[in-house]
Amino acid sequence: MNIELSAREIQPLRHTFARVAAYTGDKPASRYLEATLGVQPTHHFHYRPLWEPEFELFDTGRTAIRMADWNALRDPRQYYYATWTMTRAKQQEAVEANYQFVESRNLAGKMSDALRAKACDVLMPLRHVAWGGNMNNSQICSRGYGTPFTAAAMMHAMDHLGVAQYLTRLGLVMDEPGVLEAGKNDWMQHPAWQPLRHLVEDLLVVQDPMELFLAQNMVLDGLLYPLIYNHFVDEHVTVQGGTAVAMLTAFMPEWHTETARWIDAVVKVAAAESADNRSQLSRWYLSYADHAGVALAAVAELALGVRGAAVLSEVRQSLDARARKAGLDI
Repeated sequence: MNIELSAREIQPLRHTFARVAAYTGDKPASRYLEATLGVQPTHHFHYRPLWEPEFELFDTGRTAIRMADWNALRDPRQYYYATWTMTRAKQQEAVEANYQFVESRNLAGKMSDALRAKACDVLMPLRHVAWGGNMNNSQICSRGYGTPFTAAAMMHAMDHLGVAQYLTRLGLVMDEPGVLEAGKNDWMQHPAWQPLRHLVEDLLVVQDPMELFLAQNMVLDGLLYPLIYNHFVDEHVTVQGGTAVAMLTAFMPEWHTETARWIDAVVKVAAAESADNRSQLSRWYLSYADHAGVALAAVAELALGVRGAAVLSEVRQSLDARARKAGLDI
């Protein structure tokens, strides 16, 4: 018996989901696009939320920003759950290697007591700022619209939680567990932290998701992370023998630089949508940047002494340039 084998090419009837093809055409799409485009529920909601009967469960009216297509607020990193978790897993491996290096060589113990205490005084209260960032980005996800925007916000919320956990672990390496309680007490009572605490707690009740996105992710984090991790840790603590602190906080500046790409892309697209959007985003930016600058003034002085005000002014100028590049009127 003879068996004749032949190869035949089978053409797929479609190359991607219909909801994705509506945006990209019928061609192969990335996993990111398939995970985000056309996923937002838009119709056939069972009921209006009892706590906000003026809105649908998912409603574009919760923000003053108007978009013809909310799927335009895409993440240039193209993060969906798989790519995000793989990226963070690699970063976690690097962090673990840093901790192992610091602990095996007792680098924290070789720091002076004064420098170690200074690092803890500045960094431990920031655990609560990171927790506020987690809560606020969860709020953005809850009240926002469009899966490319809300999914990225939820991943950003969990990143903030990771920052809080890294700071907690740093405190335990630097000192006894009581340093965490001391950081909480400073956050609740120390005069230098009360303006920032006031701002963080004010943001917890902001209802407009785009306003909260700009205030938390672009403005507050955009001032805080360069001030603390670039200027205080890298330029102040490290040069005095605190290399261990820089190693154990290496994730934070790396993460801030990475996530700024997403934040700036969202602001740029939203601002370019209309003159009204650009005007509203610019007003929010200026208001919150001024407020955050006042809130961080005492923290900058606590961290950097007499240089604090000048460094904070430099950081604000850099953030203003970043906002202008994103299309805001500054």
